[in-house]
Amino acid sequence: MSVFRSRPTLRWLVPSVAAVVVIGGGAIAGTIVASADPALPERSAAQLLVDVQNAEVDGLSGTIVQSADLGLPQIAGLSGGATGGAELANLLAGSNTARVWYAGEDKARLALVGTQGETDVIRNGEDVWLWKSKDNAATHLKVPAGAGRKPSSLPTEVPTTPQDAANAALAAIDDSTEVSTTGAAKVAGRDAYELVLSPKAKESLVGQVRLAIDAERHIPLRVDVYAKNATSPAIRVAFQQISFDKPDAQQFVFNPPPGAKVTESDVNKLEKDAAKRAKAHKKVEAELAKGPEPKVIDAGWASIVTAQLPKAKGEEGKQAEGVLNMLPKASGTWGKGRIFAGPLFSVLVTDDGRVFAGAVSPETLYAAAAKK
Repeated sequence: MSVFRSRPTLRWLVPSVAAVVVIGGGAIAGTIVASADPALPERSAAQLLVDVQNAEVDGLSGTIVQSADLGLPQIAGLSGGATGGAELANLLAGSNTARVWYAGEDKARLALVGTQGETDVIRNGEDVWLWKSKDNAATHLKVPAGAGRKPSSLPTEVPTTPQDAANAALAAIDDSTEVSTTGAAKVAGRDAYELVLSPKAKESLVGQVRLAIDAERHIPLRVDVYAKNATSPAIRVAFQQISFDKPDAQQFVFNPPPGAKVTESDVNKLEKDAAKRAKAHKKVEAELAKGPEPKVIDAGWASIVTAQLPKAKGEEGKQAEGVLNMLPKASGTWGKGRIFAGPLFSVLVTDDGRVFAGAVSPETLYAAAAKK
């Protein structure tokens, strides 16, 4: 049985979440064979992807580093001066470090280390702790005995499954992607096969998505997303260090430090909070639904999403206008507007409120906007 199906907690410990952002097409796994180092037996692309799904791991610990350079402009509010702004900015144009420990479905810990302090999520049997060093505050809740899954309504600061990226690649198998290999790789001191997904669509800005898969344990050790013709990745999520030894039980014991504010919670309260957030989201969706439904133009790696932006009012409207004014002006037969052109994707917002976005060049968006 796949470790990611039988032990869902591990799914948020393995670094390949970045690939989810850009895997819009699929992969012909077929009969392409991975040309590995002579010390490694050959594996086909299909075999490697199945290996990932069937990985069996009883324990691990390590350090994961995520880095991104998406070419986004400096935007007020995404700086260290705003609450959580620095962390968000780092996700888009910077780096983040996380440490992970796993010793079974009911013993798992993740620590996000940043300039604003450390945030820990710890599962130890029935006890789950969320700790924020910056606030010197902890939230504690009990989960039912034998509950394998982490509560679905944990705060959004908790990273979700890097392994889902590999699952997305499997689920999206079609003929829009060429699959090959660069051979063997070394990641965190371990031998790995490197699987390469390359879009066939010429319009796509994505050049390659490379997955380094541990040769012995079949865990994705690194995911790199390259823009077309680039020599360095625009997005990288990788283990910097990893051990498959089972961590000591003390790693999962949390004692709040003196003076810490401790809030007792429970699963029911979290579910109620989640319901409130869902209600708020539905309100936003209702506003969006007043306009035309979003449409998808083309398919796969060259797909473009287009929609009519709702008119924002008050302070939100001013903020949105301020962000748009930071982007370069653009014009054409389609009209006038603002354009963001990054290494992996482009976004066009027209003066008449239309928005076009995709992993394609601005020229491709202009052509789509001209077809009213």
